[in-house]
Amino acid sequence: MPEVGDSDKPELVFFFDEAHLLFSDASDDFLETITQTVRLIRSKGVGIFFVTQTPKDVPSDVLAQLGSRVQHQLRAHTPDAAKSLKATVSTYPHTAYDLEEVLTSLGIGEAIVTVMSDRGAPTPVAWTRLRAPLGSMDPTPVDQIEAAVSASALLTKYATAVDPRSASEILGEQVAAAADDEHLRQEADALDKAARKTPRTGSRTTSRSRRMSPVDRAVGEASRTLARELIKNLFRKRR
Repeated sequence: MPEVGDSDKPELVFFFDEAHLLFSDASDDFLETITQTVRLIRSKGVGIFFVTQTPKDVPSDVLAQLGSRVQHQLRAHTPDAAKSLKATVSTYPHTAYDLEEVLTSLGIGEAIVTVMSDRGAPTPVAWTRLRAPLGSMDPTPVDQIEAAVSASALLTKYATAVDPRSASEILGEQVAAAADDEHLRQEADALDKAARKTPRTGSRTTSRSRRMSPVDRAVGEASRTLARELIKNLFRKRR
C-alpha cells in the first residue's frame, strides 16, 4: 500500500483477538518483526488492534507503539492480579482518576479510554460509557453481501473468475504434443519405406512395372513427395 501519512481514518484495520496467544512463546525475531510492522504500518493508512485481558499480554516494545487504549474492568482478587493491576495503571498517562479503584469498579459497557490527539500526544484518560454495538450474531443476509460487493472498488478487478492453466494441464499438453510428434515420425518412416519400395519412373523396368498404370505411378510419386515433406517438417520442428 502507498504511503499516506497521518490519515483521519484508516483504509484497513486488523483486529487480533486473544492477542496473548499471538505473543506466547514468540521468538525474538518474530517480536522484532511485529514491532517494526506496527511502527511503520500507520503511515500506510492501516490500523492494528490487539485485543486481550491485560496490557501485560502485549510485549512492552509493541505496547509502546500503540496510540489508543480501551481498558475494561480488571479484577484484583489475588496477589498476582493486584500486581498486574498496578503494572497496568503505570502504563497510563497521569490522570486525576484513582485508576486502581476505577479499573476494578467499571460496569458493563464502561472503559477507561485514551487515544492519540492531533498533536500526537495521548489524550487525558476518560472514564467512558461505550455505546452498545449495533450488530448481530446472525449471518449477513445475501442481499447485503451482494450490495457490498457491487459497491466495492475492487469489483472491476476481481469480479470475473479466472481459471488459469494448471501445471497438470501444461504437462498433459506437452505429453500430447510429444505423442503427436512420434506419430508423425512413424507415419513419415512408413511412407518413406513404402516410397523406396516403389520403382521410380525412368528406372529399369520389370514385367511388374510394365503393368503399372499411369494412375499407380502418380500415386507412388505423390507418396514419395509426401514422405520427404513430412521428414523435412519433422526435423525442422525439432531444431
